[in-house]
Amino acid sequence: MSFYQVFGFLRDLNKNNSKAWMDEHRDTYHEVRDFVLEWIESLDKRLQKVDPNYYSTPAKKAISRINNNLVYKPNAPTYRNHFGAEMNKAKGKSGFYVHMSLNGSFIGGGFYNPSKDQLDSIRNAIDYNGEELKKIINKKSFVDTFGEMSDSDALKTAPKGFAQEHKHIELLRMKRFAVMHSITQKEIVADDFANKVVKVYKEIISFNQYLEKAVSV
Repeated sequence: MSFYQVFGFLRDLNKNNSKAWMDEHRDTYHEVRDFVLEWIESLDKRLQKVDPNYYSTPAKKAISRINNNLVYKPNAPTYRNHFGAEMNKAKGKSGFYVHMSLNGSFIGGGFYNPSKDQLDSIRNAIDYNGEELKKIINKKSFVDTFGEMSDSDALKTAPKGFAQEHKHIELLRMKRFAVMHSITQKEIVADDFANKVVKVYKEIISFNQYLEKAVSV
């Protein structure tokens, strides 16, 4: 089993997205899922070694569900066309996510949907020491990996309690503090894919640490 078979299964599922087809190919799905679970477990062990602050996440807790939630998305297909792994999964931790999809794959991390309290804490940290965050996100290797951090849902004006002229106003307006590195199917099926994921994770460690320190205060 390899990621070639994973994408082959997803392509077949995408063409036949129905419970009847899934029931007929349930054994294949479990073989593919078991392979992905094994890969996640291996990655989890590697991330524990490179980051002492990483929160170990068992594969069955990390892996995304194949079923769409039709209660909230009644017009969505029955099944998703991707496998995902949400790592470093614990309260107050900055998420790390590997998304393998027919429509675009990526490695990402940070606080994508912070709670109000978390967002307030991050903004307070920026107010106190935004220079540190800017140093992290402006580092050449960080920019080369993730590009510039942006947020399409950012506020148009200053958040309550902060001046419009604040020197870190662009960061303070943000409602999401997350970054993403796009990956191709060719990279995923390559023998060194896990090495690439670990390399991207190492680049995000200082970003994670800043955010986690902010929300822990």
